[in-house]
Amino acid sequence: MLKSISCFILIFSFAMNLNAQDLSKHQWKDRLILIVAEQKNEKFQQQLTELQKHQQGLNERKLVIYQILPEKYTTGFEEENWKISSDLYSTYKALKSDFRVILIGLDGGEKLKQTEVLSAEKLFNTIDSMPMRQSEIRRNK
Repeated sequence: MLKSISCFILIFSFAMNLNAQDLSKHQWKDRLILIVAEQKNEKFQQQLTELQKHQQGLNERKLVIYQILPEKYTTGFEEENWKISSDLYSTYKALKSDFRVILIGLDGGEKLKQTEVLSAEKLFNTIDSMPMRQSEIRRNK
């Protein structure tokens, strides 16, 4: 009985950590945009639309989009392949808003967060002013 309980706790702990580790796999490879909302509200849709118009800029800056809702999340702009989890939502939701967008840098740190739709211009200017991005630009000349 004790062995069964220990096994269950181990499996449960592993499953819970899986989603938390999902973002850490991007560290030093990708920048992240987290679009977090209680539901697919107007701001959520506006943010997706704004980013979809600038695919080349997203790719140049190594940006990966995460759509995060209370019980699930997905990457990119896809409407399928949602993963069931509330971990990311619990970690990144805004306290007094039903919408939040967060930029996470290559180092894993939060670089920008706001509760209004983020323009591609502000996003790209923020990233392009970062030392690591400046280094990327110099290397790619």
